[in-house]
Amino acid sequence: MYAYKPKKFYLTVFGLTWLFWILAIIFNEGTSLYIFMLLGLLMPATTAIVTVLTSKNQALKDDFKRKLIGFYRIKPLNILLAVAIFAMIVTSSIGISILFGGSTKQFAFTEDFSFSIGGASALLTILVASTIEELGWRGYGEDAVGAYHSWFTESIIFGCIWAFWHLPLFWIPGTYQYGLHKMGVLYVLNFLLSVIPLDFLQTWVYVKNNRSMLATIIFHLFINIMQEKIAMTPETKCIETLVVAITAVIIVLTNKELFFEKKHIGRLLEHH
Repeated sequence: MYAYKPKKFYLTVFGLTWLFWILAIIFNEGTSLYIFMLLGLLMPATTAIVTVLTSKNQALKDDFKRKLIGFYRIKPLNILLAVAIFAMIVTSSIGISILFGGSTKQFAFTEDFSFSIGGASALLTILVASTIEELGWRGYGEDAVGAYHSWFTESIIFGCIWAFWHLPLFWIPGTYQYGLHKMGVLYVLNFLLSVIPLDFLQTWVYVKNNRSMLATIIFHLFINIMQEKIAMTPETKCIETLVVAITAVIIVLTNKELFFEKKHIGRLLEHH
């Protein structure tokens, strides 16, 4: 029987990530900025992989492999539904903003992404970031909390952790969060708050697809592209946070068994 170690995992992840990102803030230009930025981004995945491989627990190692490459775990219709729901969230948010005088031009695609790191393609940056984040969070982080709580409680706890983890990015030039910081504290707070209800959607996709990392990578990537390529104004993204929160409530209420069951507690690795 394997006992997950959430405190050790998150203290390691935050310590290493923030160390590199603080160095990126100090050396805030040139190659060193991008190296420290990337190293910080890699820490959740690196910590998860090292934790799993050094655990001496075969069930944990097999579970990690299944979550990453077990295509049979995925329910394509569920992923399509999740993608459609998020597209509706974006559309509804823009529609509401138009009712209050927002521009209809928000329904257009942006010409380019709002950021890029180290001159790399922003699309590539988003793809790599989505994959790396999911390897860390769904590879070990979310299960480390979910092993001891219902998925509802886990979503709240992990949502807060995930939001908090992003903090140094608001001071690193070139990041999406840095752009929000330049626009004002309201947009910073909106981003941090939006992460929590958004994690309920991620948890739903993750658990519904038999804890598949591949499913959450696909969904995470779609969310990031929609947030970047649709020409929503910063004000509309504040409306979007409310729409995401309402959607999260609906998803929880329509998936009570998934979010509130406790049968998996202490038996997470037995659920293939």
